[in-house]
Amino acid sequence: MHPHTTELTFRKSSYSGGRTDNCVEVADFAQGSAVRDTQNRDAGHLEFPTTEWTALLHASTK
Repeated sequence: MHPHTTELTFRKSSYSGGRTDNCVEVADFAQGSAVRDTQNRDAGHLEFPTTEWTALLHASTK
């Protein structure tokens, strides 16, 4: 989805809380968001279209 994945700017997800291990990182781009494992960054990332990402966030807050 994202044409230039090396340009993604990842940040620690707020859902990771204050933990320093077992965290995920998130990067937003025009068509959606990407997620990767903080401890395994070289494994790549998953990308989600905006509609799917928004649905996931709303489902996790219920």
